[in-house]
Amino acid sequence: MTETRGQASGDVPAHPGEPHHESLGSKLNWLRAGVLGANDGIVSVAGLVVGVAGATTDRTTILMSGIAGLVAGALSMAGGEYVSVSTQRDTERAMLKLEKQELKTMPEAEERELAGIYEKKGLSAELAARVARELTESDALQAHAEAELRIDPDDLTSPWQAAWASFVSFSIGALLPLLAIALPPTSWRVWMCAAAVVAGLALTGFVSARLGDAGRLRAVARNVGVGAVTMLVTYYVGALFGVTLG
Repeated sequence: MTETRGQASGDVPAHPGEPHHESLGSKLNWLRAGVLGANDGIVSVAGLVVGVAGATTDRTTILMSGIAGLVAGALSMAGGEYVSVSTQRDTERAMLKLEKQELKTMPEAEERELAGIYEKKGLSAELAARVARELTESDALQAHAEAELRIDPDDLTSPWQAAWASFVSFSIGALLPLLAIALPPTSWRVWMCAAAVVAGLALTGFVSARLGDAGRLRAVARNVGVGAVTMLVTYYVGALFGVTLG
C-alpha cells in the first residue's frame, strides 16, 4: 500500500518507462525544429549548387557558391530565430509583469479567475476553488502563468539557444549536398548530389513524422518531392543561364 501511495503522489512515474517530465514537450519541439532546420539546409543548398552546376562545370565556382549559400542561410536562419524568440520572450515577460501586478493589487479576483479556469476544465465549483486556493498559497504567479497564460516563468525560451540551434542544424543539413556535389567526378556530380539529397530528405521526413506522430510515408514522400522539384527547377534555370551566357 505504501508503494502504491508513493506512485499516486508523484514520487515515481505512474507508468514505468514512460517519460513524465514537464519539459518533454519543449525538448521535442527543439528536436523537431532542429530536424526542420537541417531539412531547410539540405533543400536550400541543394537547389543552389545544382543550379550552379547546370550553368558551369567549374568545381571551384560550384563549391564557393555552396559555401556562400551555407553561411548566408545559416546566419539568416539564426538571425530570424533570434529576433522571433526575442520578441516572444519580451511578450511573455510583459505578460508575467502584468500578471504579477494584478496578483498584488487584486488577489481575490485573480484567485476567483483561476478557480473559473479549472471549473471550465470540468472540476466542480467547490473543488476548483480549493485547487485555486492551494495553488495560490503555493506559488500564485506560477499557477496563473501556467493555467492562464500557458507560460512557465522558470523556463522561458532563450533566443541565443534558439539561434545557435538553427545555425548548427541548417549548417549540418547544408553540408550534405555541398560535399555530395563537390567530391564526385564531373559527370557524376548532379546525380550523386541528387541521391544524397533524396536520402537526407527521406531521413528528415521520417524523423519529423515520428516526432509528430504523423504518417511517415506521406511525410517522406512530401519531403523528397519538394527537394526533387527544387533541384530540377534550379538545374534547368542554371542550364538556361549557362547556355545564354555561353
